Amino acid sequence: MTIDVPATSANLGPGFDTLGLALDLTNHIVVKESNFVSIAIKGEGANKPKLRTNNQFVNIFYNFYIKLVGRRDNFRFEFHNKIPFSRGLGSSSAVIVAAIASAYKMAGVELSRDSILNKALFYEPHPDNIAPAVHGGFTASLTIKGEKVVTQKKEIPDYLKAVMIIPNRPMSTNQSRSKLPRNYSMQKTVFNVSHAAVLTAAFFNEDWKTLRIASEDMMHQNTRMKMMKELFDVQSTALLNGALMSTLSGSGSSFFNMVYADDAAWLERKLKEKFPQFRVETYNFNNIGYKFGN
Repeated sequence: MTIDVPATSANLGPGFDTLGLALDLTNHIVVKESNFVSIAIKGEGANKPKLRTNNQFVNIFYNFYIKLVGRRDNFRFEFHNKIPFSRGLGSSSAVIVAAIASAYKMAGVELSRDSILNKALFYEPHPDNIAPAVHGGFTASLTIKGEKVVTQKKEIPDYLKAVMIIPNRPMSTNQSRSKLPRNYSMQKTVFNVSHAAVLTAAFFNEDWKTLRIASEDMMHQNTRMKMMKELFDVQSTALLNGALMSTLSGSGSSFFNMVYADDAAWLERKLKEKFPQFRVETYNFNNIGYKFGN
């Protein structure tokens, strides 16, 4: 069995823990029957020995597989990872979603995407990354009592591209979240609610000219960006060179920029010129979510 699962960019400015989208940057996993359990890793994480001794995918996979079939069969797990770790591109959510979907597939039990999403919520309590990893496209999600995800999805047209700037150092989600205030003023709360609402409407109406103003945030971005102050310059450079919106990707350190396809090469070049120490890549959007192969 093979499965491809996409990277995701979450929050998108004001949609804290709520909004996300999927990128055509995927991890490819192969699961084979074997005489003993073994793990092989290529790409991201290949130099991390702990991923072979305590692998999150394998642990979650067996949590479900054993319950489904009543025994622990042996498999070889081959990971071909392209999603960077700790860069705000949903690497953990990709692992969670792929592991649950793979366990059901190998057990021969069919399960809907919505059910897989709800099961992923146990491991990742915020749906902003897991929802687009499951469904693809742009997603707006909420949770009911921490047990069920309600998601609205919009496919993203192929005349739009994502230009990602991926810094050469990570930002810890837990550390950046700990720096956020415990309480917000009514003014900031209304600001974010209104902007997230209009941003969602703009995606569904394909009103791309509204994305720039609607993607502004007053809850988390500036606080997190202060941990890597070059990101303020990244955002202003992107907006000056064709980006329709420019937002911190998840908790960082990557930055997401949406752009018309015709402007993508220009924006990529300008970002590379100004930030040669960072990786800059252009991606299509993924409108499918995870996908099984042969």
